[in-house]
Amino acid sequence: MERRTLLRAAILGGSTAVLGGTLWRGAAYAAPAQPGTGPYGALGSADANGVRLPGGFTSRVIARSGQQVSGTSYTWHNAPDGGACYADGAGWIYVSNSEINPSGGASAVRFSSAGAVTGAYRILSGTRQNCAGGRTPWNTWLSCEEVSLGYVYEADPWGVNAAVRRDAMGRFKHEAAAADPVREVVYLTEDETNGCLYRFVPTTWGSGSLSAGTLQVLVAGTATSGSFTWANVPDPDGSPTTTRTQVSGAKKFNGGEGCHYADDTVWFTTKGDNRVWQLDLASSTYELAYDDSLVTSGTAPLTGVDNITGTSSGDLFVAEDGGTMDICVITPDDVIAPFLRVDGQSGSEITGPAFSPDGTRLYFSSQRGTSGSSSGGITYEVKGPFRS
Repeated sequence: MERRTLLRAAILGGSTAVLGGTLWRGAAYAAPAQPGTGPYGALGSADANGVRLPGGFTSRVIARSGQQVSGTSYTWHNAPDGGACYADGAGWIYVSNSEINPSGGASAVRFSSAGAVTGAYRILSGTRQNCAGGRTPWNTWLSCEEVSLGYVYEADPWGVNAAVRRDAMGRFKHEAAAADPVREVVYLTEDETNGCLYRFVPTTWGSGSLSAGTLQVLVAGTATSGSFTWANVPDPDGSPTTTRTQVSGAKKFNGGEGCHYADDTVWFTTKGDNRVWQLDLASSTYELAYDDSLVTSGTAPLTGVDNITGTSSGDLFVAEDGGTMDICVITPDDVIAPFLRVDGQSGSEITGPAFSPDGTRLYFSSQRGTSGSSSGGITYEVKGPFRS
């Protein structure tokens, strides 16, 4: 995937704007009144599930908080949040965190090759406010506690092996994790207004490797683009001095959220300033991939940035916490547009976007559903002709 320049074109609420080169770097821009949509076309009317989708796509409800998952005796958790998919023979598994405190944890739903639900079960218990996380190359789930001095837990999506707390990955207000198999590290976001971006360098790489290693923090200037380095965090335990304040020159990010790695690039979101950042790991440089503060007319296409994932086509899918309850797509040629919208749930947020292994189904949740309460969460599946 090539995304080595700043965002060049955006679909802004039915208008198209050019954001590249000196215009992006220099000053704010105005969106000309030209109609436009993303690669999947315009959103249709809300379906029976309240989901607005492009033509050719359909949705179904997989689970509801406090209710048994269809065809199983397992009761789905409250406040579903970050998620990931895993191949399971000819079928697959979708894992979902629970962002409640206390309890938290994570659950899983198993699917057959035809997409039928064949089981649901708990994979992590007794933790606090498990927000996002990330999958590992050895097919485990890193579940992150979004609390002060929170931990990362490594859980088994199949629910066979007991989850393990990974103390070496640091204690802070964890949000998301993204594994980089090339450099053999894991990137970690921090949900603080003056949070940092970290990477964990395990002593060895592979199954069971996250028990020991070095926690590092990104060091860079205050600008929105430039070069960066990594510095060791002296005390990953974060007490009495928080990890984000231990290293001079550590770059601060306003509310780190989702994180995604692909092709020598890390993308992560910051909700406090509604930005999507990208790190070019090959050149050790960083820049913005999206910043709604540069929109001076029209409507910003993406607000309340949160979880982020990607596809083999190079598309990024970014979920909104609030906003208009969209999942937006950012294409490799930097067009941004809503892919789906959930109607009638303004008191909720979109969480946990993840694709089935074959790329034909997208899973996500509305954390609080129509009720606006953590007990009202709804987990969905969208099926259709995704770009490959």
